[in-house]
Amino acid sequence: MILKKSLIWISAALLFVGCQTNPFTGEKNLNFVSNDQLFPASFEQYNQFLSENDVVTGTAEANMVKRVGNRIETAAERYLNANGYQGFLEDFRWEYNLVKDDAVNAFAMPGGKIVFYTGILPVAENETGVAVVMAHEIAHALADHGAQRMSAAQLQQLGAVAGSIAVSGRSQETQEIFAQAYGLGTTVGVMLPFSRKHETEADRIGLTLMAIAGYNPEEAADLWRRMAAQSDGQAPPEFLSTHPSNQTRINNLQKWAPQAKAEAQKYGVTSFE
Repeated sequence: MILKKSLIWISAALLFVGCQTNPFTGEKNLNFVSNDQLFPASFEQYNQFLSENDVVTGTAEANMVKRVGNRIETAAERYLNANGYQGFLEDFRWEYNLVKDDAVNAFAMPGGKIVFYTGILPVAENETGVAVVMAHEIAHALADHGAQRMSAAQLQQLGAVAGSIAVSGRSQETQEIFAQAYGLGTTVGVMLPFSRKHETEADRIGLTLMAIAGYNPEEAADLWRRMAAQSDGQAPPEFLSTHPSNQTRINNLQKWAPQAKAEAQKYGVTSFE
């Protein structure tokens, strides 16, 4: 009983001290993993990944990936400085690399480490398409989504321990039912919606960043139509996925594009590529 109460107090304390403000949404987000803890490990893993994969350098496509990344990085810095977040990027070490792989994918690691796979370039079709993906990935890094997921996972584990203690005196059948129900409930009811929220948030932040960088946010929905065509209808139902459905994303991107353009105009951007 003492241990159970201690776990509850620890959870409450973590929730109290572990909230940080998202500079793009103004929302308080669960995050008790500091950049000092996270970034060095992220940079090390990124370098290891590059050493184990075929990094493309010096080509027109590799140069384009770096150019787009630099433009959106500059747009992010402009936005943050204009909204009272000077120095926010101080610990970031931006890097944009193209890796030879047929996967239709790209990813961001905490601290500004971005990878594009060559397989996504035909779907992107052009520099603006690359900007849609790049802005989305940079948004993940800026919004500390990696740290938030780590924080949520730690709380999920803590909840599992507390629940196991609570049913420890019950029958083996009861304990097994709890383990199955807790795992399914926290995954479908908490962790997957948490991940979908991050994807939606990165979509919206990304639209603003690409618009400030001078890219046309109206092309984002077209990119996701092409991505939907790649999936062949094999995606799981949205509630069982870490990502929103393709149609949900397309609808959102169409709705938000005019807002992104209006925001970019505050920074003197009047034409879009």
